[in-house]
Amino acid sequence: MISHGAITVINAIPCGIGSTVGIDLKTKAEFKIRGYERNVDIINDRNESTEMAKICVSNTFEHLRVEEPKGWSLRIDSQIPISKGLKSSSSACNAIVSEVMNKISAKKEKKDDPEEYVLDMIRLGVRCAREANVTVTGAFDDACGCHLGGLVITDNRNDMLIGRSEVEKHDVILLIPEAKIRKPALNVGAFRNMADTSRELVNLAEKDWYAALTANGSLVARAVGINDDIAKKAISMGALAAGVSGTGPSISVVVGRNEGKNFLKDLEHDGYGTMIARTR
Repeated sequence: MISHGAITVINAIPCGIGSTVGIDLKTKAEFKIRGYERNVDIINDRNESTEMAKICVSNTFEHLRVEEPKGWSLRIDSQIPISKGLKSSSSACNAIVSEVMNKISAKKEKKDDPEEYVLDMIRLGVRCAREANVTVTGAFDDACGCHLGGLVITDNRNDMLIGRSEVEKHDVILLIPEAKIRKPALNVGAFRNMADTSRELVNLAEKDWYAALTANGSLVARAVGINDDIAKKAISMGALAAGVSGTGPSISVVVGRNEGKNFLKDLEHDGYGTMIARTR
């Protein structure tokens, strides 16, 4: 099964309410029941811990009241860089949980409301991410953005979807430094100090998510200590939005459809790896 990535519009750590926009980078999970060992292969980064993936598999079997088999294999292949603020963990949890559900024929678990069924699947993945300690808030906003696409606004304190709307198709330039930022190392207090300003951005996101993304990115950069001069430069060059995604270190730059390559040529980006995605 496949899930996708997302970029941050509002970081949920300060006030508990977060917002993201989906992008088309993919995570694919393949699950097979076989043998007598439990193996996880993360194709895109074989040095990455497999603990979260194992938690997702075990919790999904438990959720569906099916005994976990002695032997299984899970293959994960993602286009999303890990621990860069681009929702790799949320995307992986979504992909794994939905894949295992599909493989063990969980159709009997589906509800009359297909959207609520999907949200329940997402919530299960969020619980797995919390258990694996790869998120501060539970990242329900990230998980919804990855799986549902469009602009989502969520209350991460109770895993509720507040709002969702389609977005125009835009190119999204991803500027990705070498460093990774792991969630347990964050100074959460610095984010909590931004709570009042973050609440104001929630109202702004419903009207102008570009402005909310840019303002949020600047706040997060200060809280984490990231140099976001390149985001400011992108805005001065005419980008629709630019700012730190997640807790960093990646910076997303939103430009017009099919404008990404030319925009990137003119943007000095020494020290950053780059990818170009598209909103979905």
